[in-house]
Amino acid sequence: MIYVVLIAGLSYTTFGEKGKEETQNLYAQLKSRNDLKVATFSGGCFWCMEGPFQEQEGVEEVIAGFSGGQKESPTYEEVVSGSTDHRESVQVFYYPNKIAYKDLLNTYWLQIDPTDPGGQFVDRGDHYTTAIFYHDSEQKALAEKSKSELGNSGKYEKEIVTKILSFTTFYPAEDYHQDYYLKQTDKYKRYEKLSGRQKYKEEIKKKFGI
Repeated sequence: MIYVVLIAGLSYTTFGEKGKEETQNLYAQLKSRNDLKVATFSGGCFWCMEGPFQEQEGVEEVIAGFSGGQKESPTYEEVVSGSTDHRESVQVFYYPNKIAYKDLLNTYWLQIDPTDPGGQFVDRGDHYTTAIFYHDSEQKALAEKSKSELGNSGKYEKEIVTKILSFTTFYPAEDYHQDYYLKQTDKYKRYEKLSGRQKYKEEIKKKFGI
Protein backbone atom coordinates (compact mmCIF):
# COMPACT_ATOMS: atom_id res chain seq x y z
CA MET A 1 0.00 0.00 0.00
CA ILE A 2 2.95 2.35 0.58
CA TYR A 3 3.99 2.65 -3.03
CA VAL A 4 0.39 2.98 -4.22
CA VAL A 5 0.09 6.09 -2.10
CA LEU A 6 3.20 7.47 -3.75
CA ILE A 7 1.93 6.65 -7.24
CA ALA A 8 -1.33 8.39 -6.44
CA GLY A 9 0.60 11.49 -5.44
CA LEU A 10 -0.73 11.45 -1.91
CA SER A 11 1.10 13.07 0.96
CA TYR A 12 1.44 10.58 3.80
CA THR A 13 2.81 12.93 6.46
CA THR A 14 1.06 11.03 9.24
CA PHE A 15 2.41 7.63 8.20
CA GLY A 16 4.44 7.29 11.36
CA GLU A 17 1.66 8.09 13.83
CA LYS A 18 1.36 5.49 16.56
CA GLY A 19 -1.76 6.68 18.42
CA LYS A 20 -4.12 3.80 19.15
CA GLU A 21 -5.73 4.87 22.41
CA GLU A 22 -9.09 5.95 20.99
CA THR A 23 -9.48 2.82 18.89
CA GLN A 24 -8.33 0.49 21.67
CA ASN A 25 -10.90 1.97 24.05
CA LEU A 26 -13.68 1.52 21.50
CA TYR A 27 -12.49 -2.00 20.71
CA ALA A 28 -12.56 -2.99 24.38
CA GLN A 29 -16.12 -1.68 24.70
CA LEU A 30 -17.28 -3.60 21.63
CA LYS A 31 -15.73 -6.87 22.82
CA SER A 32 -17.49 -6.55 26.17
CA ARG A 33 -20.95 -6.35 24.66
CA ASN A 34 -23.08 -9.50 24.75
CA ASP A 35 -25.52 -8.28 22.11
CA LEU A 36 -22.89 -8.27 19.36
CA LYS A 37 -21.08 -11.00 17.46
CA VAL A 38 -17.81 -10.56 15.62
CA ALA A 39 -16.54 -11.64 12.21
CA THR A 40 -12.96 -11.26 10.99
CA PHE A 41 -11.92 -10.86 7.35
CA SER A 42 -8.71 -10.13 5.47
CA GLY A 43 -9.14 -8.64 2.03
CA GLY A 44 -6.01 -6.70 1.20
CA CYS A 45 -5.93 -3.02 2.11
CA PHE A 46 -8.13 -2.59 5.16
CA TRP A 47 -9.08 0.92 4.09
CA CYS A 48 -11.14 -0.68 1.33
CA MET A 49 -12.82 -3.25 3.57
CA GLU A 50 -14.38 -0.98 6.19
CA GLY A 51 -17.02 0.88 4.21
CA PRO A 52 -18.78 -2.05 2.53
CA PHE A 53 -19.39 -3.69 5.92
CA GLN A 54 -20.06 -0.51 7.89
CA GLU A 55 -22.83 0.42 5.48
CA GLN A 56 -24.69 -2.86 6.08
CA GLU A 57 -27.80 -2.61 8.22
CA GLY A 58 -27.19 -4.57 11.38
CA VAL A 59 -23.47 -3.76 11.62
CA GLU A 60 -22.55 -1.72 14.68
CA GLU A 61 -18.87 -1.07 14.01
CA VAL A 62 -15.92 -2.12 11.86
CA ILE A 63 -12.38 -1.95 13.21
CA ALA A 64 -9.31 -2.01 10.95
CA GLY A 65 -6.35 -3.95 12.25
CA PHE A 66 -4.05 -6.93 11.94
CA SER A 67 -4.82 -10.61 12.38
CA GLY A 68 -3.25 -14.04 12.31
CA GLY A 69 0.32 -13.30 13.31
CA GLN A 70 2.42 -13.95 16.40
CA LYS A 71 3.85 -10.49 17.06
CA GLU A 72 2.01 -8.65 19.82
CA SER A 73 0.64 -5.18 19.14
CA PRO A 74 2.34 -4.67 15.76
CA THR A 75 2.52 -1.26 14.17
CA TYR A 76 1.27 -0.52 10.69
CA GLU A 77 4.82 -0.04 9.47
CA GLU A 78 5.86 -3.46 10.78
CA VAL A 79 2.95 -5.25 9.13
CA VAL A 80 3.29 -3.58 5.71
CA SER A 81 7.04 -4.24 5.74
CA GLY A 82 6.22 -7.95 5.68
CA SER A 83 8.20 -8.62 8.87
CA THR A 84 5.21 -10.10 10.74
CA ASP A 85 2.80 -12.95 9.98
CA HIS A 86 -0.20 -10.65 10.31
CA ARG A 87 -2.61 -9.79 7.53
CA GLU A 88 -4.35 -6.43 7.22
CA SER A 89 -7.84 -7.27 8.42
CA VAL A 90 -11.14 -5.92 9.68
CA GLN A 91 -13.33 -7.05 12.53
CA VAL A 92 -17.03 -6.59 12.00
CA PHE A 93 -19.21 -6.24 15.11
CA TYR A 94 -22.80 -7.00 14.20
CA TYR A 95 -26.24 -7.76 15.61
CA PRO A 96 -26.98 -11.42 14.74
CA ASN A 97 -30.72 -10.76 14.95
CA LYS A 98 -30.43 -8.09 12.24
CA ILE A 99 -27.84 -9.48 9.82
CA ALA A 100 -26.67 -13.04 9.27
CA TYR A 101 -23.06 -14.15 9.02
CA LYS A 102 -23.76 -15.53 5.54
CA ASP A 103 -24.76 -12.02 4.46
CA LEU A 104 -21.41 -10.73 5.68
CA LEU A 105 -19.73 -13.46 3.64
CA ASN A 106 -21.64 -12.36 0.54
CA THR A 107 -20.44 -8.80 1.09
CA TYR A 108 -16.87 -9.98 1.62
CA TRP A 109 -16.59 -11.93 -1.63
CA LEU A 110 -17.66 -8.88 -3.65
CA GLN A 111 -14.77 -6.79 -2.29
CA ILE A 112 -11.88 -9.09 -3.21
CA ASP A 113 -10.30 -11.17 -5.94
CA PRO A 114 -10.42 -14.59 -4.23
CA THR A 115 -8.25 -16.17 -6.96
CA ASP A 116 -5.14 -14.09 -6.18
CA PRO A 117 -2.60 -15.98 -4.00
CA GLY A 118 -0.08 -13.14 -3.79
CA GLY A 119 -2.03 -10.18 -2.45
CA GLN A 120 -4.80 -7.93 -3.70
CA PHE A 121 -4.52 -5.78 -6.81
CA VAL A 122 -1.34 -3.65 -6.62
CA ASP A 123 -0.74 -4.54 -2.97
CA ARG A 124 1.53 -7.57 -2.90
CA GLY A 125 2.76 -9.80 -0.12
CA ASP A 126 1.35 -12.28 2.40
CA HIS A 127 0.10 -9.44 4.59
CA TYR A 128 -2.32 -8.49 1.80
CA THR A 129 -3.61 -11.98 1.04
CA THR A 130 -7.24 -12.91 1.67
CA ALA A 131 -8.56 -15.00 4.52
CA ILE A 132 -11.71 -15.62 6.52
CA PHE A 133 -10.98 -16.13 10.22
CA TYR A 134 -13.79 -18.10 11.82
CA HIS A 135 -14.63 -17.66 15.52
CA ASP A 136 -16.70 -20.82 16.00
CA SER A 137 -17.78 -24.01 14.26
CA GLU A 138 -20.86 -22.38 12.76
CA GLN A 139 -18.82 -19.65 11.10
CA LYS A 140 -16.36 -22.26 9.81
CA ALA A 141 -19.12 -24.37 8.23
CA LEU A 142 -20.79 -21.35 6.65
CA ALA A 143 -17.49 -19.99 5.31
CA GLU A 144 -16.52 -23.33 3.79
CA LYS A 145 -19.96 -23.72 2.20
CA SER A 146 -19.84 -20.18 0.82
CA LYS A 147 -16.37 -20.71 -0.63
CA SER A 148 -17.42 -23.99 -2.25
CA GLU A 149 -20.52 -22.43 -3.80
CA LEU A 150 -18.43 -19.56 -5.13
CA GLY A 151 -15.96 -21.97 -6.69
CA ASN A 152 -18.78 -23.85 -8.38
CA SER A 153 -20.54 -20.72 -9.60
CA GLY A 154 -18.64 -20.53 -12.89
CA LYS A 155 -17.89 -16.85 -12.30
CA TYR A 156 -14.16 -17.38 -11.90
CA GLU A 157 -11.70 -18.91 -14.33
CA LYS A 158 -9.15 -19.66 -11.63
CA GLU A 159 -9.30 -21.54 -8.33
CA ILE A 160 -10.61 -19.80 -5.22
CA VAL A 161 -7.56 -19.56 -2.96
CA THR A 162 -8.91 -17.49 -0.06
CA LYS A 163 -8.00 -19.34 3.14
CA ILE A 164 -10.42 -20.22 5.90
CA LEU A 165 -8.52 -20.12 9.18
CA SER A 166 -9.27 -20.41 12.87
CA PHE A 167 -9.21 -17.01 14.53
CA THR A 168 -6.29 -16.43 16.87
CA THR A 169 -5.42 -12.78 17.29
CA PHE A 170 -6.49 -9.31 16.25
CA TYR A 171 -4.83 -6.00 17.03
CA PRO A 172 -6.49 -2.68 16.12
CA ALA A 173 -4.52 -0.44 13.79
CA GLU A 174 -3.62 3.14 14.63
CA ASP A 175 -6.45 5.65 15.05
CA TYR A 176 -5.46 7.33 11.78
CA HIS A 177 -6.46 4.26 9.77
CA GLN A 178 -9.94 3.87 11.25
CA ASP A 179 -12.70 5.06 8.89
CA TYR A 180 -10.05 6.25 6.45
CA TYR A 181 -12.61 6.20 3.64
CA LEU A 182 -14.56 8.87 5.57
CA LYS A 183 -11.69 10.88 7.03
CA GLN A 184 -9.70 11.09 3.80
CA THR A 185 -12.41 10.52 1.21
CA ASP A 186 -10.65 12.08 -1.81
CA LYS A 187 -7.37 10.30 -1.12
CA TYR A 188 -9.19 7.03 -0.49
CA LYS A 189 -11.13 7.24 -3.75
CA ARG A 190 -7.94 7.91 -5.69
CA TYR A 191 -6.25 4.96 -4.04
CA GLU A 192 -9.18 2.62 -4.70
CA LYS A 193 -9.24 3.64 -8.36
CA LEU A 194 -5.50 3.53 -9.03
CA SER A 195 -5.08 0.23 -7.19
CA GLY A 196 -7.47 -1.47 -9.62
CA ARG A 197 -9.93 -2.52 -6.94
CA GLN A 198 -12.72 -0.16 -7.99
CA LYS A 199 -12.77 -1.43 -11.58
CA TYR A 200 -12.60 -5.04 -10.46
CA LYS A 201 -15.54 -4.61 -8.07
CA GLU A 202 -17.64 -3.10 -10.82
CA GLU A 203 -16.84 -6.01 -13.13
CA ILE A 204 -17.51 -8.74 -10.60
CA LYS A 205 -20.86 -7.22 -9.63
CA LYS A 206 -21.87 -7.32 -13.29
CA LYS A 207 -20.94 -11.02 -13.42
CA PHE A 208 -23.19 -11.69 -10.46
CA GLY A 209 -25.95 -9.47 -11.81
CA ILE A 210 -25.83 -7.03 -8.90
